[in-house]
Amino acid sequence: MEINERLLDWAVELQALSQAGLTYTNDPFDKERFERIRTIAVEMLAMQSPLPQPELRRLFAEETGYPTPKLDTRAAIFNDQKILLVQENNLKWSLPGGWVDFDQSIRDNTLKEVKEETGFDAEAVKIIALQDRNRHNPPRYAYGVCKIFVECKVLGGQFTENSETLQIGWFSLDELPELAEEKTTAQQIELCFSAYREANWQVQFD
Repeated sequence: MEINERLLDWAVELQALSQAGLTYTNDPFDKERFERIRTIAVEMLAMQSPLPQPELRRLFAEETGYPTPKLDTRAAIFNDQKILLVQENNLKWSLPGGWVDFDQSIRDNTLKEVKEETGFDAEAVKIIALQDRNRHNPPRYAYGVCKIFVECKVLGGQFTENSETLQIGWFSLDELPELAEEKTTAQQIELCFSAYREANWQVQFD
């Protein structure tokens, strides 16, 4: 399905306006209007997505509060010029990581995800980059995501299969497996390698 980027832009903007309006208005008539705007946004998105409208609404139009980007942390761990990747249930590979929990800091969430997905205890070394996900990862999401890449160092532990990870592996830049590009691209892994090799790395950000 070919994506109409302009239509998607409008749908995202309408959703953000309706969510903000529902957050701050106390007028019941305004609430009704904002709910209608939100429904129109979902209908516009449905024209661009194979997902049914109820699923789109659950993913896209059930958040409350002022609309802000979600946070996603990804850990870059190296050993002998190879980077650690995890294989997910769809058999594709990504950097270990995930959504930042509401009660976790960036550092704590990164290390928690490493432990859950790889079994390793780790420490955070440095921030590599902060990226607007929709500028770097396909497909485009209907909400904003800030991806935070953190170089980490393994302290100990061992892998055990879990609900999210089938296996782990160490890969050089020229032998990457099939990636889950919605989470990790080859360009993002290359950026992590550059940061690892550069002693005076400057954080990249959009």
